[in-house]
Amino acid sequence: MRGTHFAEMNAFVAVAEHGSFTKAATHLGISNATISQTVRALEDRFGVRLLNRTTRSVALTDAGLRLLERLRPLLDGLDEAVESINAFRDRPAGNIRLTVPPPAAYLFLAPVLAPFLAQYPEIVVEISADSNLTDIVSGHFDAGIRPGRRIARDMVAVRITNNIQFVVVASPEYLTRYSRPGVPQDLLNHNCTRLRFASGGFMPWRFTVEGKPHELEVAGSLIVNDDALAITAALDGVGLFFAIRDRVAPMVAEGRLITVLDDWLPPAEESFYLYYPSRRRNPAALKALIEFLRMNFKSSEKPSKQAGEKAKTA
Repeated sequence: MRGTHFAEMNAFVAVAEHGSFTKAATHLGISNATISQTVRALEDRFGVRLLNRTTRSVALTDAGLRLLERLRPLLDGLDEAVESINAFRDRPAGNIRLTVPPPAAYLFLAPVLAPFLAQYPEIVVEISADSNLTDIVSGHFDAGIRPGRRIARDMVAVRITNNIQFVVVASPEYLTRYSRPGVPQDLLNHNCTRLRFASGGFMPWRFTVEGKPHELEVAGSLIVNDDALAITAALDGVGLFFAIRDRVAPMVAEGRLITVLDDWLPPAEESFYLYYPSRRRNPAALKALIEFLRMNFKSSEKPSKQAGEKAKTA
């Protein structure tokens, strides 16, 4: 399989696995027109339709499914062969695709990107900041970052943060207009900005009441799926928000936000992990990132057993 033949096969597999010409073109770094023409040329070469196309979807024909089943192991083997060359390089190279929830992207990944990329200038990192619980295998990601409890058991997980503490914050202007909550139940009389997960559920507001964990169902005029929007709304005086402490620490230090109900908050219990499929051979670029995050994770805490119960720790 050489030259044009390989390009055609590669384009076909990308479209088949992504279920979209547009997504496949983006993945390969080519135009929609080019990938369409390439797949059409492959079909003309074989004299058989491989993909059924509509304005909304792309589906494999029986012939296309048969070809994909035969091509996958060949292309996987080619990827491994190319990756093995990295062992002879002075520095790891290649692309890493990560799926990361926005708070983790801002807090834990962004600060290490500059030193990591400076140390490994031949690595390209692509980050998809998304709250969805993405299947990294079907989504063609090399790894992801999620809380330990949200990681599937068949993944390898590497802890990259300390336990996370949450706080309730509001702007000084909001607390001037409305009475400051003294107990968690007072929040029922306040405007609370809620964070909705991709699953449809809301992020819980957790407290400790009489020594026991307690979740409060709050309400308010604003619902978002990105904590950056919620923090901006809190700064603008819209209402209260249940935020990761480190995420709002600079605003609290500057006096732009004020924490409330501090004595009612539970201890920090959960941390974030980088996770990836359990397989024998991982890209050298991903191995470099894993080791870099390990070296940069400085914690005086002992690793939490509970957080990693659902994940096989590397």
